[in-house]
Formats: sequence, C-alpha cells, structure tokens
Amino acid sequence: MQHHFIANQARATESGRTIPVIDPSDGQPFDELQRGDAADIDSAVRAARQCYEGVWSRLNAAERGRLLMRLSEKIAAHADELAALEQRDCGKPTKQARADALALVRYFEFYAGACDKLHGETLPYLDGYSVLTWREPHGVTGHIIPWNYPMQIFGRSVGGALAAGNVCVVKPSEDACLSLIRVAQLAAEAGFPAGAINIVTGYGHEVGDALARHHGIDHISFTGSPSVGTLIQQVAAQRHCPVTLELGGKSPQIIFEDADLDAALPMVINAIVQNAGQTCSAGSRLLVQQPIYEALLDRLGGMFANLRVGPAAMDLDVGPLIRASQQQRVWDFLSDAQVANIAMVAQGQVVDEAPETGFYQAPTLLRDVPVDHRLAQEEVFGPVLAAMSFRDEDDAVRLANATQFGLVAGIWTRDGGRQLRMAKRVKSGQVFINNYGAGGGVELPFGGVKSSGYGREKGFEALYGFTTLKTVAIKHS
Repeated sequence: MQHHFIANQARATESGRTIPVIDPSDGQPFDELQRGDAADIDSAVRAARQCYEGVWSRLNAAERGRLLMRLSEKIAAHADELAALEQRDCGKPTKQARADALALVRYFEFYAGACDKLHGETLPYLDGYSVLTWREPHGVTGHIIPWNYPMQIFGRSVGGALAAGNVCVVKPSEDACLSLIRVAQLAAEAGFPAGAINIVTGYGHEVGDALARHHGIDHISFTGSPSVGTLIQQVAAQRHCPVTLELGGKSPQIIFEDADLDAALPMVINAIVQNAGQTCSAGSRLLVQQPIYEALLDRLGGMFANLRVGPAAMDLDVGPLIRASQQQRVWDFLSDAQVANIAMVAQGQVVDEAPETGFYQAPTLLRDVPVDHRLAQEEVFGPVLAAMSFRDEDDAVRLANATQFGLVAGIWTRDGGRQLRMAKRVKSGQVFINNYGAGGGVELPFGGVKSSGYGREKGFEALYGFTTLKTVAIKHS
C-alpha cells in the first residue's frame, strides 16, 4: 500500500479509499494508492507553508543548492530501484526507465548548481537614485505531473521550483506515482525539512482540482492536455494565480531532399516509438520533400516492420501503452484512418510473449495523411506516424504550422541558409536542426506556443517562471 507523503511522513487519506496500481504489461493490479481529496491537499499545503515560512525561506541559496545536490546523489545511488518502480508502474522498457532515472539525477544536479546563480540587476535611473531588482520565490508551488515521464517532469518542475526558493505540493498522475513517492522519501533522507516536498495521490478531478483551487498555492505548474490546461487556467485566474502550462504537441519532422537520411531515419523512428509514442514532443508528423518521398517511405517502412513490442521487462523497442483507455484511443485513430482510406506503409510486431491482457500497440506508419484529418491535427499519444509530402520551403512551412500546436520541430537539410529560414518560420518552442530532442537537454528551455502552452521549464530559464521580480528604488540624495 502506497501512502501520501506529507511533511516527511507517510499519510493515509481519512476516507480510506484507494486506487489500484495496474501493471501495463499484463493489465493486472499489483499495489494500491491512496485516493486523496481536498482535505489531503489542505494538509499538504499547510505543511508546505509552515516549512516555507519557518525554515526554507531562511536558507541561503548555497544551502539550498547543497540539499539539492545531496538529493541528486541519493537518486543516483537508488537509480536502479527508481527505474524498476517506473518500469512496472508505467510499462517502460528497461533502457527507457533507466534513462529517466539518470535524467532525474541530472535535473537535481543542474538545479543544485543554479541556486546561487539567480541574480537581480542594478538599473541606471535618475541622479540620486539606486535601483535594484530582486528575484523572489512565489512561496508554495503546486505541480500536477502526468504519467508519461513522471521522474523527468518532476525533475524539471519541482527541481526548478526548489532551486528558486519555493516549496512544493505535488499531485502525480494516478497511473504513475511510485517513483515520485520514493523520491520524496529520499529527499527526507537527504535532509530536506518537513514540508519542502509533499506528494498527494489521487484522481485529477478530485486532488488535481483541489490543488488548482487552493488559495494557499502561489503558482501552478501543469503538464497535460489542452482541455485540462484550460480548466486550470480558468480556476487559477479566479484568484490571479500564475501558471506554467505544457500542453502537448503534434510535432513535425521536416525532411528535405538533401538531408542525410542515414542520420535522420533512426531519429525519426525513435521520436515516435520512444515511450510507446506517449511523449508530448513526439515527432508524430513526417513531412518529406516530394522527390524523395517514395524512396524514403520504402526504406522507413522496412525499419518499422522490424520493430518489436512486448512487456517492459523484455526491454524491446517498444513497451505497452499506459492503460486500456489509451490503447482504445490509439485504436480509434487507426480505425478512422481505415475509414478515410489512409494507407498503411508498415507496422511493427507485438511479440508472442506479450500477455493478451497487456496494453500493446504495434508502431504504425501511415502515408498521404490529409492535412485536415485528425491524424494530422490531434495528439494520438501512441506509436503512430503520419507521413505527407511537400513541394518546397513555403509548402513545408504551411504544413508544419497547420495545427493548433507548437511544441517541437525537427528540420533535416544540409543547406545552412534553409536551416535558419525554416527555424525562423516554423512556429514552435524548440527547433532541432539535423537532430531531434538533443538527448533530453536538461539545460535547454522547454515549452510551447499556441495550444502547446506557455512558460518555460528546464534550463536556467525555468527559474524566472518560478520567481517574481521585485524592483527596489532607493533615493539617497
């Protein structure tokens, strides 16, 4: 039985209600979570406020940095344990779960070093005045973490908030709590004061809603769907609470005829099958210049056909989807493709060892997807790649920008001028040229435009969102 973690203690919800923890590889329950409610959120916020006012706000930046570094070292020492938890909880293949644990190490290492680097400025002003700006923490920040990358998103969100001087109340997805509860326990072992990191488990419409509405929360960080992001904005606006939103994407991989296909195609595949395609920044649209379209699809189709899907512990190319409803969502998209006569180029294989009760989906490559079809417009959040052709730069830009999203884009060309022209014209929070994802890039600011959200996490830029700017004007003559 898993419990909330509030003020460095395991807590059960007073209602006694629980949520089963399901292994996506076989669809079977193996543990239980507390089904929290507004009372649990209130307890966590009170503990956080007491910590902030009594202890945390009195620590200097170097002391905060040392605590974050100790947590980074604790996570490194327990990386295998955390990876195993996330593997079973989320269905991640071993290599992906291990990479996520090591990324979490790096997040806290990076933000540990950033704590005492967050400076204000001295501004020139009228004679007889000295004007300063200070960066101050919000206070108590709320973090709603999705199920696809719980450790990584915890690191980029909570790590940045703590480094900036805040304390945190975290609501993980009910589908992915185990690793984050353990990280909070490790933080207590590392010396974090009671209330600095609090975890409350439960459903979004109960615990997430209570967190977003709580008047003791000074800033909200949310990663998830645009529809839920809209609700959080509306609730937060009622009390003028600032928010940072990362709301997904429909990211294009744009391949010109002069691209290095030996370099591009493996990354195109990885960008859609990593984490079974359940990635906000997945390269889910493939835009290929017409002269190489047919040859590229032939080659890519052969690579897709060789992909294998199976239980997380088998550590194959692709693991299961997170839950049955997500599997059904992917099936619905593929059914719509059949109705629209969208051709399938190739599909990977689910191995015979995969339990029938698991939530599996073979990677699928589709061609000639109309730009207005939902497969080209909406997040599938599964290993489905929609390919289409373009004529020239203008046509590529038109297709790339033809969705409500703008999170990530990949541009593949050897032409230096084209690289910069396309990077400027594509509407996206991140643009990768002749690569995609840059290996995770803890240091690289991450966030979107349009319906992909606003604000930035990751990198030093995240610290600005987790602070407010105060101007101090001193008249001395």
